[in-house]
Amino acid sequence: MRLWKFELRLLLRARLAMVALGLLAILTVAALAAGMADVGRQKTRIAAIPAAQAEDIAAVADYVERSRDAGSAAYYSFHPTWDDPSPLAFAALGMRDVSPYILRVRALGLEAQIYEGDVFNPELALAGRFDFAFVLVFLAPLFTLTLFHDLTSSEREAGRLRTLEALPDGGRRLWRRRTTLRFGLLFVALALPFTIAAALSAVPVGTIAAVLGITAGYLLFWTILARLVARLRWSSAANAAVLAACWIVLVLVLPTLANVVINRAVPVNEGAEIALAQREMVNGAWEVPRDETMRRFYASHPQWAKSPPLTQEFHYKWYFAFHQVGDESVIGRVAAYRAGLERRTLLAERLGWALPSVGVQALMTRLAETDLEAQLAYQDRVRAFHARLRNFYYGYLFTDRPFGRSDFAKAPEFADTRR
Repeated sequence: MRLWKFELRLLLRARLAMVALGLLAILTVAALAAGMADVGRQKTRIAAIPAAQAEDIAAVADYVERSRDAGSAAYYSFHPTWDDPSPLAFAALGMRDVSPYILRVRALGLEAQIYEGDVFNPELALAGRFDFAFVLVFLAPLFTLTLFHDLTSSEREAGRLRTLEALPDGGRRLWRRRTTLRFGLLFVALALPFTIAAALSAVPVGTIAAVLGITAGYLLFWTILARLVARLRWSSAANAAVLAACWIVLVLVLPTLANVVINRAVPVNEGAEIALAQREMVNGAWEVPRDETMRRFYASHPQWAKSPPLTQEFHYKWYFAFHQVGDESVIGRVAAYRAGLERRTLLAERLGWALPSVGVQALMTRLAETDLEAQLAYQDRVRAFHARLRNFYYGYLFTDRPFGRSDFAKAPEFADTRR
């Protein structure tokens, strides 16, 4: 124990080491604070939805009450959906930074509403938002290499190496103590602030343990790499240069090249192309005979086939029917698009076994439920809600039932039942 205290005292006197550890702790705290603030803003916006929705629906109800037209109610009413952040989302914002977590939908064609934005592979992205995952994946290796690049070379350059190795508790025991001590302090600089933030955010204990395990494993990889380079018995400057090159290659260059290779190996059309195809189908429906549109609609919705036939006057049921037909026309594109994205993600996850930076990013976003899988699951919940919404309005449109102020309260409401 005395030797450990002595080694700690020596480390505390090393100005560069203490500055590095202090800066890592400060960056970790800043990243956690930024992530928690971002998630707090998201929660605030989600919490404000009911009041804003009530105000919007009240305005639409005042207008619809004059005609009691269900088509007008369905056309002008927006219905909110949202994706509540998980307790761990503050640590790895992932796709919540680039994809909508609140989506207001109408009973019109859904695919164009969903694919206003696009999604990609966050596991292979370079610099993302400044959160805990960013500090862990990109910055922590640099601090690890700073503490370990001259662990033995500095002693050799000072002429103390042979003396230290000749001591009774020197040699391998000495380097094991120094390595363990530096590794432990690096881990504490990351783990202690994270654990406090996770406890404040009510993250489950098992999830906290998983993140701490990932953190320790990632630091261990860079520690082992630094110790292997030290075995080459180069100078401290040479060690630093080689380790910096390793960081550039493993964290920046190879993930970027892998992203290019995966995207070319698995070509995927942009989501905006699906939205465009759906809108072109909808816009072209004005030139298609209405009876043909209704036949296509009734083929997939036979429960409404006994609706009174259309007259020469405009009827909203035809309008909503060709929007649904437009959605159905791009089902194949949607399936191919999702399959391509899932294939890219699978390849990126497999690459994580060879590139720790990619693997850690993927694990963090999965635990935080901010990855592609979580985003697609949210889209599925929106689709299920939209189907309920359409059926609700169809019950008025295809039976010519009047729609009054009291009927707005009967409309289905979205609920994120995962939490």
